[in-house]
Amino acid sequence: MANSQGITRGQFLTGALALGAAGALLRSGQASAQPRTPAQPRTPAPATHVRRPGLRHHGVVYTVGEGETPATAWNPRRMRADLRAIRDELHADTVDVTGDGVDRLTATAAEAAELGLHIWLQPTLADVPERDILEHLAETGRFAERLRRQGASVDFSVGCEFWLFVPGIVPGATVLDRVQNILNGTFDPAKMQRRLDAFTKKAAATGRSVFHGNLSYAAAQDDEVDWTLFDLVGIDYYSYFRQPADYVRELRTYQRWGKPVTITEFGTCAYQGAEKTAGMGWNVVDYDKDPEEIKGHLVRSEHTQAAYVVDLLETFESMNLYGAMAFEFVTPDAPHRAHDPRHDLDMASYSLTKTIKSRPCDPSSPWHWEPKEAFHALARRYARACRH
Repeated sequence: MANSQGITRGQFLTGALALGAAGALLRSGQASAQPRTPAQPRTPAPATHVRRPGLRHHGVVYTVGEGETPATAWNPRRMRADLRAIRDELHADTVDVTGDGVDRLTATAAEAAELGLHIWLQPTLADVPERDILEHLAETGRFAERLRRQGASVDFSVGCEFWLFVPGIVPGATVLDRVQNILNGTFDPAKMQRRLDAFTKKAAATGRSVFHGNLSYAAAQDDEVDWTLFDLVGIDYYSYFRQPADYVRELRTYQRWGKPVTITEFGTCAYQGAEKTAGMGWNVVDYDKDPEEIKGHLVRSEHTQAAYVVDLLETFESMNLYGAMAFEFVTPDAPHRAHDPRHDLDMASYSLTKTIKSRPCDPSSPWHWEPKEAFHALARRYARACRH
């Protein structure tokens, strides 16, 4: 479906191809699909948040990918510090642990449980056979069930936008191939939907077989999903409207299933006008340049990002949705360059924090994150909603 600015899923794919985002998705799927021994769950801390009227879970997406370089890859020390900041500085009560690699997913989920956070655990593995994706899903789900049985608060999502990530639904061996086939029209939409439905049923059945709490899936806004398979409706939501009533009207369409609705992603980028591009805000980087640079003459505006996420959060709260996860906590491979706007890749990032590298041109450079205005704006709202 198109939003008020005419942004459609097809335009998203066009942008993905132009940007090279498909390559980023491929990187996220490079981890081995072979089952690994998951981290041992520790006894989780008791939940420290008290439910108040409105949105039930206030959260943020935390990706556990391999990173583009060893310096930006997931590591346990940084993960533990990030989760503490999510709880104590962002004041979120929920973390969406997503990405691939059973060891990374389970170690992060176990740490979140120990900190008393609600966990939305979502494995995503791309461009490998269905069997491997389902094995990766099952292994992660078994760990989620162990955490749940030990008293942790856990919801389990079987994945994200399968038509893009899973080979065989749309022709093409890789995400890039599938995007190109969609753009070229060299696919059968009816056949794609049948294959999507079939895999979604397999994934739901696999999830049910290993996990006995709330089950969900993260769909694109205009995906057709049989939500009778799941306990919670999950939507990656990037619409832009001028009037709050238009958000409410659109979001109500997801409530027709009579199930709690979770916003599995929401947010925008940090430049003027980004909120009007909705889910296309990142499509402003020229990756053919070395180093990559921002196209045009954008004006950095952390206020734009902050105002958009707060407006959406207010809508979600007014509708008493089940949960909402801002996308995302940190994007290490999109560093901020305060005095070099042409190369300030953080402007094209949805991250609530900005990555600061000690040596901007060195892939091995140490780095740290600093909160952006959106971080502080959400922290204030989250702190009001939940007391620790």
